[in-house]
Amino acid sequence: QLQLVESGGGLVQPGGSLRLSCAVSGLTLDYYRIGWFRQAPGKEREGVSCISVGGGRTNYADSVKGRFTISRDNAKNTVYLQMNSLKPEDTAVYYCAAKLYGGGISLLPHNYDYWGQGTQVTVSS
Repeated sequence: QLQLVESGGGLVQPGGSLRLSCAVSGLTLDYYRIGWFRQAPGKEREGVSCISVGGGRTNYADSVKGRFTISRDNAKNTVYLQMNSLKPEDTAVYYCAAKLYGGGISLLPHNYDYWGQGTQVTVSS
């Protein structure tokens, strides 16, 4: 059974940076598409970024393009989300999710089977 654990969240001032990590255990990361999602209070969960099985393709929500970067290190079974130039509207619980043999670069939550417990990101002065 695949398990995902997010870390790296916290409180940061507007304009600051954070790097989230998604550590995967239970099975090898090699065959999974990984996505990052976020959910703010009172809002639906939305896709932020994803990376393909081989790591050759990535996708980003328009709201984070140019500010966030997703990467994966299969040797460490970890996926990262580097978040720069953070804004108050980036405040949310951030989740990573996985899809076995997931083709494409979907940002839709229903296209993922395994989820982590989430990590809080708060952007505030």
